[in-house]
Amino acid sequence: MTAFGKLIRTTAFRLTLVYLFLFALFAASLLGYFAWNTRRLITEQITSTVNAEVGEVTEIYNRRGLRGLALTIGNRALRPGANLYLVTAPNGQAIAGNVGSLAPGVMGMEGWTETAYRRLDDNDNTDHRALVRVTEMTNGFRLLIGRDLEERRRLFGIVAKAAQWSILVVVVLGIGGGIFVARRVLQRIDAMTGTAQRIMAGDLSDRLPVGRSGDELDRLAENLNAMLERIEALMTGLKEVSDNIAHDLKTPLTRLRNRAEEALARARSEADYRAALERTIEESDGLIRTFNALLMIARAESGQARGNMDDFDAADVAAGIHELYEPLAEDDGMSLHVKTAPSAMHGNRELISQALANLVENAIKYGKPVVQPIDPEAAAAAKEILIEARREADSVLLSVTDHGPGIPEADRKHAVERFVRLEASRTLPGSGLGLSLVAAVATLHGG
Repeated sequence: MTAFGKLIRTTAFRLTLVYLFLFALFAASLLGYFAWNTRRLITEQITSTVNAEVGEVTEIYNRRGLRGLALTIGNRALRPGANLYLVTAPNGQAIAGNVGSLAPGVMGMEGWTETAYRRLDDNDNTDHRALVRVTEMTNGFRLLIGRDLEERRRLFGIVAKAAQWSILVVVVLGIGGGIFVARRVLQRIDAMTGTAQRIMAGDLSDRLPVGRSGDELDRLAENLNAMLERIEALMTGLKEVSDNIAHDLKTPLTRLRNRAEEALARARSEADYRAALERTIEESDGLIRTFNALLMIARAESGQARGNMDDFDAADVAAGIHELYEPLAEDDGMSLHVKTAPSAMHGNRELISQALANLVENAIKYGKPVVQPIDPEAAAAAKEILIEARREADSVLLSVTDHGPGIPEADRKHAVERFVRLEASRTLPGSGLGLSLVAAVATLHGG
């Protein structure tokens, strides 16, 4: 398709043509109304002037008779730019006036008539148009007084020509403006299309151009760029997950295979085989937990878990986690406490419970103070873990607090990435997915 063909097929150009048609129609209607009113005004002025003059001439005829009428008509007919005058006898013979010829039958009709005529002094033999009034006098005499319509025709022609030029100018400027607007819009759309094609080709880092006007195209580009950033983050996360799965699950799978080979090579009794199978099952359970965690993170990040959201009390969830993990905390030398207030919320209860459980497990693992206080009361307080659930304005706060060393600020961003384990946690069991799940659940619920 040619560039001009693309241009005229744009929505902006078509809308411009529609608005141009409507505006031209409105302008033509307005000018037509003005011309009609101008014509009506001139006609009213002619009829008013003629009616007044008919009244004067009739009064003169009544006072001075036919001789006075003929003398008055003769004098008025000689004035420059005079009206049309004609007095006829009962037999139709002209007695006085400046009208040389009329359309047939005009003098036989009383009242107003628009007719063709010629003056007595016309040398061009061209018919003119006039608006005349015929009045029957006493004794069968008839009086015609009228006004030439050339002024009205000329003024109407001026208005008509002005209307033609105005509509022509409107059409030319409208089409030119439409092409200009359509070209600008087309350039921006083409730029977006080119960016979209590069993105489809695999360059997820490219973004749609955003102008400074803040119009609807800029808002669309901003929203699409936000969507592309989200897609890029998801694709990057997917690539990282794939790499991490291949790297971090290779070790337990290799260990699982080696133990099976070792059992086949060295086991001599049923007890040896049982021990090897128990270690294999334990290793398999760890792998299953890892995959389950990955699936939960994927559900949370993709938004699939929104279908299972319901209203519940976050305080009940916190109390349940406290009851479940209190014995485990005591076995590890920690004390687990809970502090709740009614906290109604809408969300996925299963994922909220799992996220809170992950935080409690991390607190039990890493929440011991680096330096134990000497004072017994301070030492006991340093081993406390507090689960809180309360409402803050329109939000619900779920927190797990401990007295451990915490995560260095520089590492906090990486701590929520999949399979990331900080140096302090390398000596303890784990897959590096706990905080990733917590972050995904928080994002899902607008946290």
